[in-house]
Amino acid sequence: MRKYLLAFLLLCFCGFVAMSFTQNKELPVQKQALRKIVIDAGHGGADGGAHGKFSHEKDIALAVSLKLEQMLHDEMPEIEVVMTRREDVFNSVIVKANIANQAKGDLFVCIHVNDASPQKHSEVIGHHTETYYKGKGKKKKQLTRTVAEYRRWTTPSPAKGTETYIYGVGKTDAKKEALSENMDLYMDSVSAKELKDFNPNDPTKMMISTIKTQQFFQRSANLALTIEEEFQKVGRISRQAQQRQKGIWVLQAVAMPAVLIETGFISDEEEEQYLNSDNGQREICEVIIRSLKRYKYSLDKQISAVGTK
Repeated sequence: MRKYLLAFLLLCFCGFVAMSFTQNKELPVQKQALRKIVIDAGHGGADGGAHGKFSHEKDIALAVSLKLEQMLHDEMPEIEVVMTRREDVFNSVIVKANIANQAKGDLFVCIHVNDASPQKHSEVIGHHTETYYKGKGKKKKQLTRTVAEYRRWTTPSPAKGTETYIYGVGKTDAKKEALSENMDLYMDSVSAKELKDFNPNDPTKMMISTIKTQQFFQRSANLALTIEEEFQKVGRISRQAQQRQKGIWVLQAVAMPAVLIETGFISDEEEEQYLNSDNGQREICEVIIRSLKRYKYSLDKQISAVGTK
């Protein structure tokens, strides 16, 4: 009886939070501000990712991630940094998500490098006569036709610039599942212990997951927009913040806000040089850190506003 009473009280409480969200158009605030960031260097080991004329995505992603870790320690010492890898090893997206969730991260930042396939071209350079046959047996006839001759070639793709991805709206069920499985990371110990006694499909637990999913999506979107805005400020071409409907499973599997940053196109000769240079990598990190500072300021401001009510 006590369990059902607790479930009813929690359901009422969550209903009140949901109503407040609808009326105030504000998402509920996490108890903690930004204290722990998980940095994921894309690919690694046998999985080299994209490759250019002289480099691989896995190496650039690791170099940028390690610089970002050090620069975060220097500029935001209050932030704890967790790395999914520090060397050239391969971790599956499941392992990466587990590292982030077990670390109880407040934010997941994925570092990647983009590429684009060469553009295909063709032009008619002449014609020739081709013989072919139609019909069978006695009805078989020999015919001719004029066929165009083509010259075909490729040129490097002109694609350049940065993109920052968040998980797609259609992936909210996966995000809710990740949150449900890691619910105890985001609740006080007493409530978490009681909720473990309930069925995972309990309405109370499902409502909390829904609210958190909405909150994390909004935070991810805000950070992604900020990152692309900061890239534009330093003169980089921005291909904008985007939702990815497939291909970034790890963004759905982590129980926290998450972004994936495509730092440039390795398929472009100029950008490949930039991505491999110390100055280029440092500029990328500086952009990300400025964005994180703005993101943290926004969270702290929300928490401060709630504390004064």
